Amino acid sequence: MKQPTRHGLRVLHVAAGNLFGGIERMLLAIAEAQRPDECAHDFALCFDGRVARELRERGGDPGMLGAVRFSRPDTVWRARRALRRMLASARYSAVICHAPWPCVLAAPVVRRARRPLLMWVHDIPQADAWPERKVRRYPPDRFICNSRFTADAVSRWISAVPRDVIYPPVLPNPPLHADERRRVRGAVGAGDRTTVIVLASRLERYKGHHVLLRAAVRLRGDFAIWIAGAPQRAHEADYLEELHQLAADPALRGRVRFLGDRPDVRRLIAAADIHCQPNTSPEPFGIAFVEALYAGVPVVTTATGGAMEIVDAQSGVLLREASEAALAEALQQLMDNRAGRLTLGLAGPSRARRVADPELRLLEMCEIVGAQVSPVPVA
Repeated sequence: MKQPTRHGLRVLHVAAGNLFGGIERMLLAIAEAQRPDECAHDFALCFDGRVARELRERGGDPGMLGAVRFSRPDTVWRARRALRRMLASARYSAVICHAPWPCVLAAPVVRRARRPLLMWVHDIPQADAWPERKVRRYPPDRFICNSRFTADAVSRWISAVPRDVIYPPVLPNPPLHADERRRVRGAVGAGDRTTVIVLASRLERYKGHHVLLRAAVRLRGDFAIWIAGAPQRAHEADYLEELHQLAADPALRGRVRFLGDRPDVRRLIAAADIHCQPNTSPEPFGIAFVEALYAGVPVVTTATGGAMEIVDAQSGVLLREASEAALAEALQQLMDNRAGRLTLGLAGPSRARRVADPELRLLEMCEIVGAQVSPVPVA
């Protein structure tokens, strides 16, 4: 285990690790962008999945707590013993749990170790869900919320706990050079003149894949739709089957490519012309939006939730509602106006930096941790 930093701030991040989405991508960004001399970050995961593998590829060594099923108390006890050993082996300034489930798992151990416990809220709390009920009974010392929208929901859930808003740190996604962009597009069957619309997200219905495909039937011209993401749970597999049926419409035949789980999602986004995610319910934040803006790709999404804190009129299009007609009109205008797309794209990188610059966001995190506890001196 690493020794304490010169400034004494070391944070342990606890997450489930069984899925791969926004939380996991943020953990990877923290691992890659951290400055250990200012504030070091370690990770503890329950499941040895993709995020664990990618942390190792970045030189990290996540502590593995073991697969946990709360219906099996022995797995919970085993994981808590492993976490107790981690806390005893390094002088952590604080523990940040990512989402209610890891918070429920870690809270008894962290409290017993007398360390500050923070919970980073990535989704809108579901007050009736059992993890949220447990968190409400034994709340953390502080909430970190991934958007003002999320913070408002947290205030209605547990108003007594202090909360801060820190946008997730997102690594820059630079534009591709012309030759590389051509290679990426060509590998997916898109030519230089094709307008590529990409939707890169988990296969959750509220993200609006079905709205995009139904709207695309109305589009004219040379376009292609790339859907990046693979099902991770049963309901996502059912949703993917529905999307395949929509893509079989004669008007879309040959235009929709389902790309599955791709390690190069950021390159796919950068090779596209439009990033479109027409949410039917609010997005708490939206890391893919930031990645698109970094790459100079305009974003089309619904004016709701955290998206309104990321995308503005200079960098994308915010729809009043996720209707097929409104979406088709917005996409057609961007397809027909290449100069307009480029203008929106030029404003994207500076907008992304203002929202999610990794160095600034990690500095904010360290300041919050420092406010919770005095720095731990070097032994």
